[in-house]
Amino acid sequence: MSAATTRSRTPRTPAPDRLCVEAVELARAAAEEAAFPGVVGAHVSAVAEGDRVVTHFFESKEPGYRGWRWAVTVTRASRAKNVTLDETVLLPGEDALLAPEWVPWSERLRPGDMGPGDLLPTDADDLRLEPGWSDEDAPPPNSVVSEEMAELVEAEDADVTDRVVVPARGSITSVAEELGMRRRRVLSRYGLHSAADRWDDSFGSKTPMAQAAPASCLSCGFLVKIGGSLGQAFGVCANEFGPADGRLVSLSYGCGGHSEAAVMPKPLRPAPPVLDSMASDEFLLRPAPDTGSVPPADLQSEDLGHS
Repeated sequence: MSAATTRSRTPRTPAPDRLCVEAVELARAAAEEAAFPGVVGAHVSAVAEGDRVVTHFFESKEPGYRGWRWAVTVTRASRAKNVTLDETVLLPGEDALLAPEWVPWSERLRPGDMGPGDLLPTDADDLRLEPGWSDEDAPPPNSVVSEEMAELVEAEDADVTDRVVVPARGSITSVAEELGMRRRRVLSRYGLHSAADRWDDSFGSKTPMAQAAPASCLSCGFLVKIGGSLGQAFGVCANEFGPADGRLVSLSYGCGGHSEAAVMPKPLRPAPPVLDSMASDEFLLRPAPDTGSVPPADLQSEDLGHS
């Protein structure tokens, strides 16, 4: 590759047009017209954007726009001496105060953000879900059984869609709903594992509560077992005084409210009183002289207060 070819591919930096660079007052007037009065500051710089195209930058004194600059682009036609206005805009500088980067709502959503009346749509290709049924096992289209079954299913579908009549017990619709086949999408293996990991982080064996527990939930009488594959690793706590009451807990989780952690001893009962009704005890009104506790000179011969 020759040097001439290399130079031809190098982008050329346009030289600032003198008339456009000198049009500072025109650019300031355009910025003041677009902004509020008194918010356009000093002239910062002039940058050449192209042939006979220059952008003037002015400081912005508007509150809340620290580091922003008013950018006014001016230009002129070829062989013309009059500079005209092209564009006026407020742009952030290098140290400008900017808002956080926009994040889609699906990534901003956190557990507990939903409230009454809120709707949370799911994507059609959500990895946590998979189709709940398919037509792979459908009978041939020319089969007599398939026509009868189609008519029956269509009638039952109308009942379910209208939600007016509950499907009859033992019908195709009721059996399909019981088996989970009426749902268009069900939990996928990825969604199942994600939920299990999330629940294990909250109420699992690695939590401080489980580390200090006397035993695991597997042997607790307050554990309510659940069905399905999740029942092999999780259950529901039914201890109203426990930290996970009504929550799904791992079987390896535990707390101080374990049913067999400590059995309350029976309260001690005082012994029944012993009453001796066959004898009586003598209580003296004054000490006896022969006891030695009171000198004989201090004893009075008469009762006090009585004659």
